[in-house]
Amino acid sequence: MIVDFSLPEGTRSILELAVARQKPIVIGTTGHSAGEKKTLLALATRVPCVWAGNFSVGVNLLFALTRRAAGVLGEDYAAEITEMHHRLKKDAPSGTAARLLEIILEERSLGAGAARYGRNGLVGERPAGEVGIHSLRGGDVVGDHTVIFAGPGERLELSHRATDRAIFARGALRAAQWVATRPAGVYDMQDVLGLK
Repeated sequence: MIVDFSLPEGTRSILELAVARQKPIVIGTTGHSAGEKKTLLALATRVPCVWAGNFSVGVNLLFALTRRAAGVLGEDYAAEITEMHHRLKKDAPSGTAARLLEIILEERSLGAGAARYGRNGLVGERPAGEVGIHSLRGGDVVGDHTVIFAGPGERLELSHRATDRAIFARGALRAAQWVATRPAGVYDMQDVLGLK
């Protein structure tokens, strides 16, 4: 078994080692370009592989709940995403928030142009089909993510708050145990948790 949570530059050599030795692999490294990831995913199909950007069990359940809510509630319910992380985080939005956005866009058959990254100034009324995404930074916050569906007369909020980074290690271990008995192919945490 190989577990890779390193740097994007190292993923290819680690994956090639897994293929050469026919070892299952868990990959949590992020930051690959779209082209790199496509090439790596093709290579990963040759061994049992779990590849995910977030190994938190709770976050992966949030992904599934968000998909379900986006479909059930429909466009009458305006979707907004907020995320907060520690003051040293370099990227915005977080990868988890970006995945939540992708899920809503997919479920509602919206293009990338429907995303609204923050608001400032006299922006006018919120157009139908827009999905807002907002990033907050401060303190030592491990990771807070909330998806809001605001409709006529009611609002649904789905939230996950990480208070300990150990949740990611526990999820990776769960993925490693699961993938050890699977045939070659690329899986994600939705597969591991039986959420598909």
